[in-house]
Amino acid sequence: MSPLVITLLIVVGIVILVIIGYINHMLETSKLQKAREVADLSDRMRRCADLSETLPGQMVSPGLKLLLTRLQLQFGERLLQLDKRNAALKSSLEPLRALVGQGESIPVNNPPQKILTEAKAKEIRFQLEGLHGQIARAAQDGHLPAAEAKSRIKDIRDMLVQLHVEFFTNLGLQALQENQARQARLAFERGVQYVQKQNDPARYQEYLKQLKAQLERANALVLESAQPQAAEPSELTEGMKSLEDEDTWKKKNIYD
Repeated sequence: MSPLVITLLIVVGIVILVIIGYINHMLETSKLQKAREVADLSDRMRRCADLSETLPGQMVSPGLKLLLTRLQLQFGERLLQLDKRNAALKSSLEPLRALVGQGESIPVNNPPQKILTEAKAKEIRFQLEGLHGQIARAAQDGHLPAAEAKSRIKDIRDMLVQLHVEFFTNLGLQALQENQARQARLAFERGVQYVQKQNDPARYQEYLKQLKAQLERANALVLESAQPQAAEPSELTEGMKSLEDEDTWKKKNIYD
């Protein structure tokens, strides 16, 4: 065998090894990319489901419930394209299709939640931030029209204001029940200030009206508690009375 043939065979062998290596690399890259996409879609589907089920009932409209269900279905259908043999996933999509088919008549079974602690308020705020992220990402990926995403993000801002108003109102009312008028006044004041700091405070006039009414009530109770009671004369009022009696006695002596 001539040296030229041997050289050609070596070159061909090297080229074949390079091609095989490149094909293996492409296959591994494709497999890794698919695995990442599956993990991402599964995570987004789970997050939308959690939001749909755990958001406070007073903040979940049929439209929002429908949107979250639609996103779950879209992510699930994309997952099914990547894993056509996943029978469990396929069966889980049927109830979602049925719910989406109901449109705005979709049932909303989320129970209302009382927002009485800072920890609870932070938990719900974190949920709203997660909702904002899911909607923005869905619009970016083409799962949601830009106009609808913009409208929903505006709704989330309203929900955030509602969250703070409920929190400060509940804190104030709880303080009033415990006869802590000053703490109640502070809570209502913080609520009023929060609403007034919004970019569009006129949009939240009803909230502002309610908070100001509660603030006036708390102020009245603070003033009332600051005044001495007639039935229980304070040391100060007793002192003033004795001074008045002494002054009267002095005047009587002078004029007598």
